[in-house]
Amino acid sequence: MTYDVTIVGGGPAGLFLACELRLAGVQPLVLERRPEPDLSDKAHGLAGQVVRLMDNRGLFERCGGRGVPEPAPGFFFAGMPLPLHTLGKENPMYLLPINQRDLERVLNERAAELGAEVRRGWDVLSFSQTDDQVDVVARGPDGTETTLTARYLVGCDGGGSLIRKLSGIGFLGTTDHVVDRSALIGPSDHFRFAPGGRVVIDGLGELPAMFHRTGRGVFNLLPHDPERPLINTAEWEQHPAGDFPGPGAPMTLAEMEDSIERVIGVRLPLTPPPEGAPTLLRRVCHRNSRQADRYRDGRVFIAGDAAHVSHGPTLNAALQDAANLAWKVAAAVRGRASEDLLDSYETERHATGERVLMHTQAASALLAPGGDVTALRRLFAELLDRTENLRMVAATMAGADVRYDMGDEHPAAPTGWFVPPLDLTTDDGRERRLAELLRDARPLLLDLTGGNDLAATAEPWYDRVRRVTATADDAPAPALLIRPDGYVAWAGADPDSLKAALARWFSPA
Repeated sequence: MTYDVTIVGGGPAGLFLACELRLAGVQPLVLERRPEPDLSDKAHGLAGQVVRLMDNRGLFERCGGRGVPEPAPGFFFAGMPLPLHTLGKENPMYLLPINQRDLERVLNERAAELGAEVRRGWDVLSFSQTDDQVDVVARGPDGTETTLTARYLVGCDGGGSLIRKLSGIGFLGTTDHVVDRSALIGPSDHFRFAPGGRVVIDGLGELPAMFHRTGRGVFNLLPHDPERPLINTAEWEQHPAGDFPGPGAPMTLAEMEDSIERVIGVRLPLTPPPEGAPTLLRRVCHRNSRQADRYRDGRVFIAGDAAHVSHGPTLNAALQDAANLAWKVAAAVRGRASEDLLDSYETERHATGERVLMHTQAASALLAPGGDVTALRRLFAELLDRTENLRMVAATMAGADVRYDMGDEHPAAPTGWFVPPLDLTTDDGRERRLAELLRDARPLLLDLTGGNDLAATAEPWYDRVRRVTATADDAPAPALLIRPDGYVAWAGADPDSLKAALARWFSPA
């Protein structure tokens, strides 16, 4: 086999999957139909647990983060402010502002450093699979059709995924008829940003810069870059068809001005961003909430938007799909993965995808116009005044409410949860963060017992599991077995249960 895994789609999910596979020691091939990277304005950052995943791989600072990830003091749900600072150490919401084009650049550079092959300008036409391999027929930049063979195939090719369709995988869900418009604009004398996350607009006055909800829609004006503010509107009901240019017509600043006037009631003249700046004029005429009915078909898997789309943090989920899948497929390439291990990708990530769709649909519904929604928002705001409710909503948005089934149902056990950040003193006397020990994406047995009782148990797995002895304050257990995706597969001090966990997740010795 020339390649171990063929990845269709060179966006963030496909590139991060390629990086993870290379760290696991297998050879991926990425096929991307775009001849050049997409420089358009898309997602504007990562939020929640995925930020710590980036830190675990040494990508936090490369993506523009500074120092060590720290929880954000506040955030929003359905336009309602969340005072996350009140949660203290239980605040799970980390933020990493980065435009998707810059994230793709960082991941593309990292994939190249690790030796992953990325081919641009390649259109996948079809594929077929046997019990041993997957053959992909693709057309290269010169128009020549080529058959490429690999052990496994992963579709990371977006919401319209060809791989998903050819696999016969259903894509179920709903469509909400909301028109979203976005534009990058230039500075203006007609508005100015005020302290406290607010904006002053001529003829209207001061209002929240984020999520200003009116009886006709939602408006926000965000100063990510003061020279190129981002302006957005959402309208739940389209205006008369004669004034609407149609979903296929180009978006214009005049159309954006019309939408703003309908939503906030005043005309706001707009100017283009400075010359040479990345431009964005986008209209999306519906919101899809869809999820694949399965994530696997034999040797074919799907991940990212190919598996789930929503008007929400799909990029966060896509990167975590890749982290979950990579080490399992790599184990299968080496003959160390049972069918149960491969199936656990769908079991774990499908349930997570359902929760992403749930909370994004709920947030969208709470932003819709209408007196009944206003009443519901008042009730929801009162519920958020209670710490336990605030904690639950924050965890759901951050993805920190995800607990995988590791066979330990004790509610206080850390098994199944994403490993918490820990400050360690390793046996060589060095002070290190746990994230620094997870850079290589290998399974890690973090032994904090102070003895050697677990060493003999783990020794037969030392070719695939790294053991580090250390001490730590506030450790959640005497020892932790951490999967490559950052989830705790086992916790405790019992050698027999450790042996069972090692065999379950990393194959019998």
